[in-house]
Amino acid sequence: MDRLIKILKKINIDYAYHHFPEGSNIPPPFMVYNLPEDRNFSADGYAYHKGLYIHLEVYTECKDIKLEKQIEEILDKERIFYRKTELWIESEKLYEIIYEFTL
Repeated sequence: MDRLIKILKKINIDYAYHHFPEGSNIPPPFMVYNLPEDRNFSADGYAYHKGLYIHLEVYTECKDIKLEKQIEEILDKERIFYRKTELWIESEKLYEIIYEFTL
């Protein structure tokens, strides 16, 4: 978890686990990360390698290629393989870029 927090700090925008507190009113860009499941390697009832599956959600008002490139360079430098998806959230008028990776 320490490694994840170091990565988030390098990106240098506001972030929170799962959601910001009600009424926070954080202006974009901002990030939210979730740990939806473990990615453990196990055999014979023993976890030989414990991994965290992470969703890093980045929210922006417009397509921010510079920010995406910055995030991807940080992930690449950390030698993290990621999957990336993009959504437009009409109700919020925000782009959501989701990076999924395991640490």
